[in-house]
Amino acid sequence: MLGFRRSRHRLTTATAVFGLLVAGAAVQASAAAPAAAATPHRILFDNAHAETAGNADWIISTSQPDPLGQDSSPSAETDWTGALSSWGVALQKTGDYSLKTLPSGSSLAYGGSTATDLSNFDTLVLPEPNTLFTTAEKTAIMTFVKNGGGLFMVSDHTGADRNNDGEDAVEILNDLMTNNSVDSTDPFGFSIDSLSISSDYPSAISDSSNAVLHGSFGTVTKSLIASGTTATLKPADNSAVKGLLYRTGYSGNTGAFFATSTFGSGRVAFWGDSSPIDDGTGQSGNTLYDGWNDTGATNAALALNATEWLAGGSGSGGGGGGGGGTCTAAQLLANPGFESGNTSWTATSGVITNSSSEAARTGSYKAWLNGYGSANTDTLSQSVTIPSGCAATLNFYLHVDTAETTTSTAYDTLKAQVLNSSGTVLSTLATYSNLNAASGYTLRSFDLSSYAGQTVTVKFTGTEGSTLQTSFVLDDTALNVS
Repeated sequence: MLGFRRSRHRLTTATAVFGLLVAGAAVQASAAAPAAAATPHRILFDNAHAETAGNADWIISTSQPDPLGQDSSPSAETDWTGALSSWGVALQKTGDYSLKTLPSGSSLAYGGSTATDLSNFDTLVLPEPNTLFTTAEKTAIMTFVKNGGGLFMVSDHTGADRNNDGEDAVEILNDLMTNNSVDSTDPFGFSIDSLSISSDYPSAISDSSNAVLHGSFGTVTKSLIASGTTATLKPADNSAVKGLLYRTGYSGNTGAFFATSTFGSGRVAFWGDSSPIDDGTGQSGNTLYDGWNDTGATNAALALNATEWLAGGSGSGGGGGGGGGTCTAAQLLANPGFESGNTSWTATSGVITNSSSEAARTGSYKAWLNGYGSANTDTLSQSVTIPSGCAATLNFYLHVDTAETTTSTAYDTLKAQVLNSSGTVLSTLATYSNLNAASGYTLRSFDLSSYAGQTVTVKFTGTEGSTLQTSFVLDDTALNVS
């Protein structure tokens, strides 16, 4: 395709588009709006996908959807019946949580009118699901998270097919992440490994600012694997992903037993085994093990801190740091979709354009950096003050289109960075290049919670080599705080 923009000639091919961050339009009031952060925090435990098949008993109570029907003021985990009752009772006793269970025979939905619709909750817990989510359920889950919900995914080892339907939790959760209508391009930045690790005590990383490892429920040092699995992290796909506990002998992007990430305005946690959340008691006939109170681990603190973080209670991102306190939810960037033309942003001449040579994702305008096939540098930036006490997520869509044919050399690059008020680079969030070319716009997110209380500049810098164009096209940006 031949395209002209500004006064210079651009060559664009239909080769590519790689995405950066998740969308995140301004907060809207509608039936399908994300559940606002509230006290008590509203948690929905899933029991609609064979979570009690075989010896599993992954429920907080046999009274469903409301565990208070079994005991309205539980003081001990045996006051509720289920292998997750310790988890539920511990949350209930704080007075800060409202807990419900999605009963067997129900379906996950978002934006509807039922009492268990995801729009009524802050966090969804998936404790080792054993049946595939339907297409509609996957759309509901992903939209819920994108719009600000928390998602707690608990897996088990590969082959743990408790209901013998041909699917285990590894396959089911990977299917959710890779086969949905919202974003199937590694939205959380990790995949679950097809492993069966017999035993281990994964250790926590050293990060004193991390709200999951050092939260109000205690300090996390170790967890437990009793036939479980791990995850492989892919920070190039989502820089917010972070491994918090690792299988012995592993670090970095492999062997992550517990990991966190963000997607849109929401948060995600992954745990590689259901044994740590098993409190050893439940319905009769099940063979259970008390991993919750295992003396070699701190599983209770990990589960409870993570639940608090997912529900927004800690106010800090999965990558650690920042936030806390109260925050008014808002979208901070001015002219986020560029439809007001060259206003609010500081940009190289002609970057913000309604040229038809590269399509906008929505509306008519977008920010088009580079794409000339000659040496040049384009920039786009906006300064913004992130309020203290807020969790912050930067979202945007990126389309990368290139005429380069190499599969190994990054000739043209786009850097997404955060700068302070003096212009010093505080962080390079990601670097994209002609090697990231793909088709269409893709959604990605970056956690900026660590900059709460500061005025920072979000800046994109595109640098193009002397031959063969690469276009970096941005649209629908947002900086959401909550």
